[in-house]
Amino acid sequence: MEIENKYIPANIYSLHRWIDISEPFAVKNLCLDCLDKSGYIAIGYLEQHFPNGGYTAMWLLAESHLAVHTFPESNKTYIELSGCNEVKTKEFEKVLDNYM
Repeated sequence: MEIENKYIPANIYSLHRWIDISEPFAVKNLCLDCLDKSGYIAIGYLEQHFPNGGYTAMWLLAESHLAVHTFPESNKTYIELSGCNEVKTKEFEKVLDNYM
């Protein structure tokens, strides 16, 4: 009898993007919408608001993680998504591109 391999291959699909939004509420909602529409499952969330208006957040995903760091002085946010699902990563990028 052959045993089925149920392990996920060791592949990481990454997305690194600068966007021209830095308001924390807008960044958080954008990320939540992109995660939802791409099918990623968030299993944890942390955020930190800084006195200068900066914002850092991280979502622990069933498939890896999403991190954002804002730079309000430049009205920029850096988004970094790492996931082990290529289809979901591409869909996240597509949804994000539709906003920009």
